[in-house]
Amino acid sequence: MNIDKAVLAFAGCVVLLSLALGWLVSPYWFLLAAFAGLNMLQAAFTGFCPAAMVFKKLGCHGGNAFS
Repeated sequence: MNIDKAVLAFAGCVVLLSLALGWLVSPYWFLLAAFAGLNMLQAAFTGFCPAAMVFKKLGCHGGNAFS
């Protein structure tokens, strides 16, 4: 799996987990989905993504968006 796919999968899991916890536990968990969305937006413009750096250190191959 390359870094791009790993970052997208991780972001999707974070958003879905946040929505489930927001529905079942507390609406404050929706802030985690907002944070994930803002992080994806800034990564689209700057190319800086902390999750991509972590996945690179874990051994994922470079992709088109993150190398």
